Amino acid sequence: MNKIITIGREYGAGGHSIGCQVAEKLGIPFYDRDIVLETAKASGFEQELIENEGEDISRTDSILKSICAVSSLYYHDTQEAIHDVQNAIILRFAQAGPCVILGRCADEILRRAGIESLNVFIHADDVHRAVRVSEMIGSNNATELQKLMSKKDNSRHTYYSHFTGKKWGDSRNYHMTLDSGVLGYDLCVKIITEAVQAMD
Repeated sequence: MNKIITIGREYGAGGHSIGCQVAEKLGIPFYDRDIVLETAKASGFEQELIENEGEDISRTDSILKSICAVSSLYYHDTQEAIHDVQNAIILRFAQAGPCVILGRCADEILRRAGIESLNVFIHADDVHRAVRVSEMIGSNNATELQKLMSKKDNSRHTYYSHFTGKKWGDSRNYHMTLDSGVLGYDLCVKIITEAVQAMD
């Protein structure tokens, strides 16, 4: 295996931190914000727009896109354009060598391109995630935290489904799913790195 790891994750489950540490342990690049920067360069879209649209899609947006797609063969909105550019960037990063890629349907993008990768999904219970999100946004409001987690997860689910035709977080779409709340970040990192090394 070429040591390419993709990481899907629930909001607040620590996927970014775990992916970063895995890349550091293996001595390979970690791609998250780099995808945004490269997409901005290649597309001309503002970075803020890409960050907002790059992995976020509401259920209403998805329905509207389906209706528009049926009514016009030429329908191609901003998010579709951003996804197409991100697709090309992800393939370029993967073809350049071993790396860890966070989110953005990277697992399915690489699968369709015939590029081998170890696909991981990180999840955790609401309590563990709420603690993490609370630290991220600086709020202890339980209602606010729950709403934000639900919103982010629903958007990622709809985005993944829209662009892959598969169910986000379904264990059958990944080689391993890890509960970071139970296992802890360090053990998740250890499991992933050891799995990659064992597959060489």
